[in-house]
Amino acid sequence: MPRNPTIGRKFAGISVMVALGFAAHPRATSAGEIDTLLFGSLDASAATFLTLGAKAAWGARDQDGFVALASLGGGHRDERGSTEARQRYTASAAFLVGYQWFFDWGVVAAYAGPEGVREMLLDGRGLSALEPHLGLRLQGEIWARPTAATLVQANAVVGSARDSVWARLAWGYRLWDTYLGPEVAAYTDATGYRKWNLGLHGTDFTLGRYSFRVSAGLQSETGRRGPGPYVALAVWSPW
Repeated sequence: MPRNPTIGRKFAGISVMVALGFAAHPRATSAGEIDTLLFGSLDASAATFLTLGAKAAWGARDQDGFVALASLGGGHRDERGSTEARQRYTASAAFLVGYQWFFDWGVVAAYAGPEGVREMLLDGRGLSALEPHLGLRLQGEIWARPTAATLVQANAVVGSARDSVWARLAWGYRLWDTYLGPEVAAYTDATGYRKWNLGLHGTDFTLGRYSFRVSAGLQSETGRRGPGPYVALAVWSPW
């Protein structure tokens, strides 16, 4: 089967906690030029996290080659300490370098680089800052097209700064220029915190030069008696 340039443009992947994606409005890029994609994501539930960043490719973003990801994030979550409830505030940053491979059926990409995390705890005794941590982040992703109308996404992020692991798997069927379908995600870190997400997503709908993904469903977290709702929004645009 010949190489399909549309698939290449659509699935130049990014994974930033909620697994963003692909340039909806690619532009011509000359050899040696840096092609950049800006992105942002928000997870809103009992635990909330915001991420902003950029992806840069040496040459066209829809071709095999080296890429770099830079991201900043911040958020908070409620948790229970040894004796009382508390809130944990987190700020993080990462700079990753990787390589992406384009195939007729989709894209595979892998990244690695340093990450840093700073946290603060708010409890009955006040606000206390924890020691900052530096570590290594590994990131991988697959954007696959099993058929002309379906999309499968698999993403994973492993970081040593918090001994954290995050993974997401989603399937979608193309309806009204959007991929609609189920998703499942899981996260864990060294504090003992765990969460599972099970929901539905709509991926790759556009407004002007911006592309979006919206997810909603149920989330189960450590310290909660039962599952609660979650909503996630991701937006990306070429720069």
